[in-house]
Amino acid sequence: MMNTYKISLKEKIGYGFGDAAASMFWKLFTMYLMFFYTDVFGISAVVVGTMFLITRIWDAIFDPFVGILADRTQTRWGKFRPYLLWMMVPFGILGILMFSTPGLSENGKIVYAYITYSLMMMVYSLINVPYASLLGVMTSDGKDRTSLATYRMTFAFAGSLLVLGAAEPLVDVFSKIKGNGIDLAAGWQYAAVVFAIVAVIFFYLCFIWTKERIKPVVEKTSLKDDIRDLWGNRPWFILLGAGISVIFFNSIRDGAAIYYFKYYVTVQDAFQLNSFNMTISLSSMYFVLGQAANIVGVLLTIPVSNRMGKKGTFLTAMVIATLLNIWFYYIDRSNVSLIFVLQFFISLCAGITLPLIWSMYADASDYSEWKTKRRATGLVFSASSMSQKFGWTIGGALTGWLLGYYGFQANVVQTEFAQNGIRMMLSFFPAIGTFLGVLFMLVYPLSEKKMAEIGIALKNKREEI
Repeated sequence: MMNTYKISLKEKIGYGFGDAAASMFWKLFTMYLMFFYTDVFGISAVVVGTMFLITRIWDAIFDPFVGILADRTQTRWGKFRPYLLWMMVPFGILGILMFSTPGLSENGKIVYAYITYSLMMMVYSLINVPYASLLGVMTSDGKDRTSLATYRMTFAFAGSLLVLGAAEPLVDVFSKIKGNGIDLAAGWQYAAVVFAIVAVIFFYLCFIWTKERIKPVVEKTSLKDDIRDLWGNRPWFILLGAGISVIFFNSIRDGAAIYYFKYYVTVQDAFQLNSFNMTISLSSMYFVLGQAANIVGVLLTIPVSNRMGKKGTFLTAMVIATLLNIWFYYIDRSNVSLIFVLQFFISLCAGITLPLIWSMYADASDYSEWKTKRRATGLVFSASSMSQKFGWTIGGALTGWLLGYYGFQANVVQTEFAQNGIRMMLSFFPAIGTFLGVLFMLVYPLSEKKMAEIGIALKNKREEI
């Protein structure tokens, strides 16, 4: 018979710490990396956009290989948890190197950016794909999975909130410590050191506080079977498309936001903390508000999805986000209050959808096992990381290319054409992503009723073993 168990609060918190760590740097990448490369590191937006495209396509393709590798890993800690232990220190070191500015020529800087960025994204895959897969082997209960996904996303947004609330103030403080004027390069590097230390600690807590429990009905041994099963998993492909759409929507809004305030709103400083020699900017407040709204959305996921179902909740949130994104274009730069109000509700919609995606991946894994009598949790969950990478690839590359197309030049007053392009990147372009998410979810087939039937069938099979 199967053992009965209850996921403890400590284990849910431990699982949440893993995404808090990953999301700290993910948010640094999505909100600040393009800006860091153009305005601090010193390379053009078009070069950065091209780099994002080239490196992220490879990196996204790399994710399924990580899933296959993790599925075949056998240690005393399980299949997926050991990757947290093995990769946490390389993750922190590369995070620091990415936000370091060496004294190189422009071409040398481009090579350095390609190398450090590519290595960081590979290490991110090696830690994040196994981490995501943990959700599928910690519990088989659908509601517990949604609860774990909710903890995960709450902690993810809390980690992001920490970064967005502290990044610019830390850079402001660290850039002044040498006493020779403002050194933004040093400021960003030292801030990255702080976040790297916190991330390593969080990954370690995730490793020691979680446990793998679910064993497959039949252990898989054939890579050919893995690929064939995945190819026939229609819900997996739909979730991959929906995930790419959601991350595209988030990444293009996030990547353009700091340009929106610096070059369109133009008034950046919100208030001063004189005792700390620190300035709090409107962009920091905008980012923090968005993360707070994300957390509210995550907390609403369980009660809303219990009433509307996962699919209905996702669809409703994305329809609302589409309409609000379009409205965002028509806000006047002086109406900061309305800018913040729409940021709150758009981010709330995004917060609702993300835990649902993670929970649905676990459902897709169960669907595959039910259909094929074999299980490949790591490979199925690689879709989560793939969707992040592809969505971010498209959003990040387009951000750089669109900035170039609209004539953006760093650290100068922008033309009206460039300002309009930046506005489009916070409105109509993200609305394309949310609308595509609606279209994908309309054809998603795994209802709560269907998953209940699958869960009973799998439970009976496991009890026979």
